[in-house]
Amino acid sequence: MRSAAFRAIGALLLVAAPFLLLVVLPQNQALFWTANVLGRAIVFGIIALSLSFLATYGGFISLAQMMVAGSAGYAVAILVDGAVPTIVGGVPYALAMPIALVVATLMGLLVGAVAVRTRDIYLLMITLAVAMGVFRFVETNIAWFNGYEGIRNVVGPQLFGTDFRNPYVFYYVSLVVAALLYGGVLYLVRTPFGLVLQGIRDNDRRVAALGYSVKLHRIAAFGVAGFIAGAGGVLATIYNIGISPGTIGLGPTVNVLIMSVIGGLGHPAGAFIGSLIFTVFDTFAANIYDRDRFNTLIGLVFLVIVLVSPDGMVGLGTRLRSLLGARRAPQP
Repeated sequence: MRSAAFRAIGALLLVAAPFLLLVVLPQNQALFWTANVLGRAIVFGIIALSLSFLATYGGFISLAQMMVAGSAGYAVAILVDGAVPTIVGGVPYALAMPIALVVATLMGLLVGAVAVRTRDIYLLMITLAVAMGVFRFVETNIAWFNGYEGIRNVVGPQLFGTDFRNPYVFYYVSLVVAALLYGGVLYLVRTPFGLVLQGIRDNDRRVAALGYSVKLHRIAAFGVAGFIAGAGGVLATIYNIGISPGTIGLGPTVNVLIMSVIGGLGHPAGAFIGSLIFTVFDTFAANIYDRDRFNTLIGLVFLVIVLVSPDGMVGLGTRLRSLLGARRAPQP
């Protein structure tokens, strides 16, 4: 009873902390952390959540999630008015954003259909090949994607007369979106679809023998992950005031994987924990070590965390709780 109460209090504090953080911090520090760290960490945490969902409950790791997120970002940039250059234009953000989510979902389904017959390292490589193929296509296409320069001036809609890119507005909107997607994942994995997906992860032959379509469930899982990544891609495009092929290149693709592994692939919360750690080191790399050596720094952090806890920070927290529980257990 007491442990359940402690877990409930801990979960409540975890949910309330991001909302109360800006109230506690001084105004100048709150603005800095909101604009440079927390907002960006939440956005890329959403994209990493799509990868964690596939890895945790489906048993397969996709390296195409950043590309899927970028497809949603490009859809918004192509459709909305005011983007530079104007590709289509004239579509309000209220309509362009849902269209972008549909595009990302379809792209996720396409990746799932291509990779449905592969597992393990072969799945990893074929999703990476699809992602790099789309990256090269976008980079060389001038008519629709403006080539390597990309599309700029995607500033987002007005919310109650306030710019969407206002640091506080963007932070709280992103936080609400992340909370809804996180809660949606936790709910989905308890539904019949989520339970079948976890059964496929553990023993796909047994699930097939029960009459379920393993291929359709895997493809559908990629579609769900595509929707999640699309939400992060739309927010990332507005945060960066545009999108370019470099956004979906090899570097960002690997960074999403690093975030997920650092946080821990055993639970969806690991995506946001890993994203926050990655963003903090990215922001303060110049003060910690050397800005030009950020890859070395994050590589060392990655190695230390993986060596200490192979299942990331989530696994490390689980081990600490188990250790404290063993110490508090009464001796016979």
